[in-house]
This record gives sequence, structure tokens and C-alpha cells, in this order.
Amino acid sequence: MAYTGQVIENPVTGQRIRFVALAEASAGAELVLESTFRGRGLEPPAHFHPEQDEFFEVLQGELQVRLDGKLRVLHQGTTLRINRGQVHSMWNVAEQPAVVRWAVRPALNTETFMEELFAASQNERGMPTPQQVGQLLHQFGREFRLAPPPAVAAPV
Repeated sequence: MAYTGQVIENPVTGQRIRFVALAEASAGAELVLESTFRGRGLEPPAHFHPEQDEFFEVLQGELQVRLDGKLRVLHQGTTLRINRGQVHSMWNVAEQPAVVRWAVRPALNTETFMEELFAASQNERGMPTPQQVGQLLHQFGREFRLAPPPAVAAPV
């Protein structure tokens, strides 16, 4: 069970998440996290949140964001709202670490999802097994869904 100040980390990707304000503090209206991305990260899978809006503020460094297929860079001090259903991914391409404050509204079961995702990623690949991915996607479908792959044009 998550607690305020708790830090979870993926040893391979270097992403670290600190729980700032839990859902119970707002009667489930919001979860606030602080995420640190190490430099030169890789783009994670595109995904969306069917029932949640996300709010980001870059506290340090810069982040690359792919939102609805378009790339943009968020610099320190920049804020971004991602509406429910918007396909996105976020990562750090710069050398220096980046830190972002991240609010999820409503919180739903995101605390448990993050804990279970990071626990399943404690291996040499830094990723859950395909079976674990399937279980997580089934259990947390209100919080997180992988985006369908982009269409590929047929050879001419």
C-alpha cells in the first residue's frame, strides 16, 4: 500500500516516482506524484488513460512528449494537461535528469497500478513479463491502456 513520501524506482530505466499526495488526502479526486527521469531515456510505449486527466509541471530539465502523434519539448516551468483518452508518451532525451510534478485526476487505483508495475519491473530487462503486462492491463483498464500501433502503409 502506497504511503506519502514513498519512492519506487525502475533500476533499468532509472525512472523514480515519489508519492507526494495520496488519493485519500483528496477523497480520491487526485493523486500527486513527482517523477524523475534519468538522462538519455528511451521512448516508452504510447498509451492513454480512459477515465483520467493528467497535469504535468516540469520542475527541472526538459522532457520530450509525443501527444496525439506530435512531438514537443517541455522545458523547466512548462505545464501540460493531457486529457483522458489522449494518446501520449513522455521521456527524457537530454543528458541531465528531468523532474516533473504529475497529478492524476481522478486518482482511481493509480497508486496500486504504479506499485505493481514497478514491482513487476524489478528484473534485468526493467519490464514486466508479457503475462504480467496482460494481468496489469486487465486489472487497471480504467487507469491505463496501451495505444494501438500506428497504421503501416502497405507496400506499393
